[in-house]
Amino acid sequence: MRIQKMIKVDNAVILAAGASSRFAPLSYERHKALIEVKGEVLIERQIRQLREAGVKDIYVVTGYKSEQFSYLVEKFGVKLVHNSEYATRNNHSSIHVVRDVLSNSYICSADNYFAENPFNDAEEGAFYSGIYADGYTKEWCMETNQDGYITEVKIGGNDAWYMLGHVFWDEKFSKRFTEILEQSYNAPDIVDKLWEDIYIEHIQELKMKLKKYDADYIFEFDTLDELREFDESYVRDTRSSILKDIAESLGVNEAELKDFQAVKAVDNRATGFKFVCKGKGYTYEYGSDKFI
Repeated sequence: MRIQKMIKVDNAVILAAGASSRFAPLSYERHKALIEVKGEVLIERQIRQLREAGVKDIYVVTGYKSEQFSYLVEKFGVKLVHNSEYATRNNHSSIHVVRDVLSNSYICSADNYFAENPFNDAEEGAFYSGIYADGYTKEWCMETNQDGYITEVKIGGNDAWYMLGHVFWDEKFSKRFTEILEQSYNAPDIVDKLWEDIYIEHIQELKMKLKKYDADYIFEFDTLDELREFDESYVRDTRSSILKDIAESLGVNEAELKDFQAVKAVDNRATGFKFVCKGKGYTYEYGSDKFI
């Protein structure tokens, strides 16, 4: 029987540059990665889990509200890398700013919540985490071959494993991906691409396995309504000064404000949000402190 040689994890990159505008209005006031969930700040929990697994070298890629992350340097000794293109390019630009440190590396999303520690000090090889969806899902669904390698990724599927959570790149994957990224970085059609889009375009040469997790292992909250389902303390206390003021103006408690949807301008910049209170719809405009 052939024994699989384990690969020591060199470092971790936590992607925290995006604005997460769908998480309105909390993400307008504070970066989503710095939201407290069940008593712990999301990114702090992830840093602790990485450290507990023996991963000491951690890079946090910042962009939107980058100044809010400064305290992490003193508190945890992480390295902050600023992505100045976060507002004009998709997340491939965050990979680009850390391209020189990528080797045997975890790539993590700052807003994921892991119920248990998923990290290790060594891994078998490159993988993307996945959760199984019973029935239809609009997520990015993966198909694999008999050896477990991902062969195809499609948006939407039925009874399928979909992408969610951390990723591990081994040295070979990192080297080839960064080469491809460098070669195509100035092409006009790359601006809106996720790094996953680039991976899918080169899936035959960028070998990565699916690593399966139970549905109650990895969580992601796209909206305040979704967070409330996971952390019920947010039902009555949203930790949002905007929502506290709105609730006071309407003479209701915060629990009666729901169904939040971000409002965006043509340049995809968040300008406000819609919400419902007692069956009536309202729109709040950032900066004006007004809602109609």
